[in-house]
Amino acid sequence: MKRPAPARFDRVGMPAEEEPMPSGISAYLDEGIALLARMKGSDLDRRVEEAIDRIATALAAHLPLLVCGNGGSAADAMHIAGELVGRFLLERPGLKAIALGADTAALTAWSNDYGYDSAFARQVEAYGERGGVLLAISTSGNSKSVIAACAAARRLGMSTIALTGEGGGKLAACVELLIDVPSRSTPRIQEAHICLYHYICQQVEARCAAAFAGRGARTAS
Repeated sequence: MKRPAPARFDRVGMPAEEEPMPSGISAYLDEGIALLARMKGSDLDRRVEEAIDRIATALAAHLPLLVCGNGGSAADAMHIAGELVGRFLLERPGLKAIALGADTAALTAWSNDYGYDSAFARQVEAYGERGGVLLAISTSGNSKSVIAACAAARRLGMSTIALTGEGGGKLAACVELLIDVPSRSTPRIQEAHICLYHYICQQVEARCAAAFAGRGARTAS
């Protein structure tokens, strides 16, 4: 007897929609270009500029930017923190950006004893400060651990920003600022997220560098 094909599931355990596979790299790139063009036609500029303003204001005041996500989004969180703690393009002081999934000891200790869903929230309690920012990344917008982190951040008086796919899922109702990519394809959303957060890092770095230089000039005078 022939066995039925196994069901496909997305990142949050829901049946995934079948997506046509592009034939060849040119078709694949064309799909990416089409998504970026759709993003240009939205009100993305306003939301991204607001995110830049919130993050730069916090970091220039030496308040933390906490970033979290799962899987590929965890890698994105570490990428963002790496650009800001180190450097993106400019020479300037390090910025207080922390990727919550990077501390495997804390992450696995808490998850083993209390469960994974509250692991990021616990780290927000440890590292968060009023006036800081939580940047939550979830392609579906439905990650329980990311949603719990947002709730913890809001209790502390932190700004909350989400990078998601189309609609924002459950995160849309949990954050102050939603930046959602108009796609339901996880790979496409992740590719667009890289473009978005590279631009955010560039602009945040420039504003913080200018703020620190201005303080140095006033101190010298």
